Amino acid sequence: MRARIAPRAPGPRAFPTARWIALFWLAVWTAAYAWGYPLANFLQLCDLAVIVTCVGLWLGSPLLVSMQALSSLLIDLAWDVDVLWRAASGRHLLGGTEYMWDATIPLWLRLLSLFHVAWPPLVWWALRGIGYDRRALAAQTALAAAVLALSRVAMPEANINFAHRDPFVGRSWGPAPVHVLLTVAGLFVLVYGPTHLVLRRAMPSPRA
Repeated sequence: MRARIAPRAPGPRAFPTARWIALFWLAVWTAAYAWGYPLANFLQLCDLAVIVTCVGLWLGSPLLVSMQALSSLLIDLAWDVDVLWRAASGRHLLGGTEYMWDATIPLWLRLLSLFHVAWPPLVWWALRGIGYDRRALAAQTALAAAVLALSRVAMPEANINFAHRDPFVGRSWGPAPVHVLLTVAGLFVLVYGPTHLVLRRAMPSPRA
């Protein structure tokens, strides 16, 4: 059996080059999104993943990168599939990428959303370097719960993170606390939990 390479020590020296690239991207991307979209858009879990991942690379934090691996891997792959399906067939398979064909949004701004293509291999590579922190499942679930609660009051008409209506039948499941808890439970069961099980087996544990 092939020996697993020991992860790097956590801390700012873990990614001596990537941390600067992440900082540059974060500066450009946040400025562009703040100009082109409402600030509440940063509550989108996929957009929040960009911020937290870049901070995690800058700090060399296994926990921060691990949390966003749970948030990004499946969701971004689904985004990629929907974009490719729409480009090939003219129809959306899963939905959520309709804005990529919205001519009222500048093309260069829409193209910045192609970070969804790069994020899965990026976080996978990062975790191979510093290890997967097993605490990420609880931490990311708690973060998602807090963000969904905020999403209830930030631009309700935008249904950020489906905090008001689910993505399948477009309805609210009970009072606000019930809907939020059910949405978090769905993320835990369908996205975070399965990804956690894969990463726990595939990645080394971080160094102390």
